[in-house]
Amino acid sequence: MLRFFEQLSPRSRKVWSCRCGQSLFFPNSQCLACSAALGYQPRQGRLTSMQPAEQPGTWQLDAAPDTGAWRRCANLDSPAACNWLLPASDPHRLCIACRLNRTIPDLSIADNHERWRKVEAAKRRLIAQLLGLGLSVVPRSENAETGLAFDFIGVDQYGQPPTTGHAHGLITLDIEEADDAHREQVRVHMHEPYRTLLGHFRHEIGHYYWDRLIADGPWLEPFRALFGDERASYAAALERHYQQGPPLGWQQRFVSAYATMHPWEDWAETWAHYLHMMDAVDTALGFGLSARGVDLDYPPYPASVLFDPEHPGGEAFLSVINAWIELASLLNELSHSMGQPDFYPFVLPPAAITKLHFIHLVTCRSELARDGR
Repeated sequence: MLRFFEQLSPRSRKVWSCRCGQSLFFPNSQCLACSAALGYQPRQGRLTSMQPAEQPGTWQLDAAPDTGAWRRCANLDSPAACNWLLPASDPHRLCIACRLNRTIPDLSIADNHERWRKVEAAKRRLIAQLLGLGLSVVPRSENAETGLAFDFIGVDQYGQPPTTGHAHGLITLDIEEADDAHREQVRVHMHEPYRTLLGHFRHEIGHYYWDRLIADGPWLEPFRALFGDERASYAAALERHYQQGPPLGWQQRFVSAYATMHPWEDWAETWAHYLHMMDAVDTALGFGLSARGVDLDYPPYPASVLFDPEHPGGEAFLSVINAWIELASLLNELSHSMGQPDFYPFVLPPAAITKLHFIHLVTCRSELARDGR
């Protein structure tokens, strides 16, 4: 059987090396072997050990000594524990990820220190992936019209919790979502198969990029033909979904039950799954995971399920999708061996692959546009 992992190569590294040879991972800010300071370059997608530069508070990168001096994000020593870097000449104190914050949790509440750390760890992983995909990430404080911002807040003065969601570039998250027990309770109550901080971010950022990449642009009519007309009443769709549930046979057309609610939610759910897949497959490849010798006899998706079956990149995209099916099966079995539920509790019908390919084409076209091609 064709092993799709064998056809692919990682687009970005997921493990780096310190100058002492110790393996380094994305969240690390100090080498556990030699105690060297570490920093992550977001635009270059690189974690590196560092040495003090001439100016106090600046650093020279071991992996790129010719790139000049760098500074660590001012949130390094906060509960956010940010390990990202800025060029020493940058006028900002905070890195690109931390500058996206409009409101941080109330740190007079002791539990919010750990909650904020978890939230920022998930958000940095999201932003690193978006930058790696070539998508524009601009803080709302620097562009009020099209920028992005985050509010991490708790209950208001009347005891009402905030609603996680997106509105005009502002993503709001109830800080209690960082509490594992609370999040699991909500997941069970909402009959969701999967609920994580990173999943929240990937879904909500999908709404943001719908505004940036689809609305009033050349992709709008193809979107409507595939996902449905977003001009349908969202309020009515929401009420119908929670009163009646998803329609019969939804599993044949959507990635999740919630995706059936409205075209906007179908887009955001599919977008989140696209980010899940791309990052997980890339991570597996970056660690050298191979399907060679494993007998997973799943029929591969054919080109006919693609949004554009004739697209020159269609075969490569299908390789990623089919590799994801292999990887998800392996990870589900590993999860079961630890007494845990499915790692990826979803089944992707052909109609969902069509939508995923549409999102892939939109994303790639956005990257080409940024590069001037």
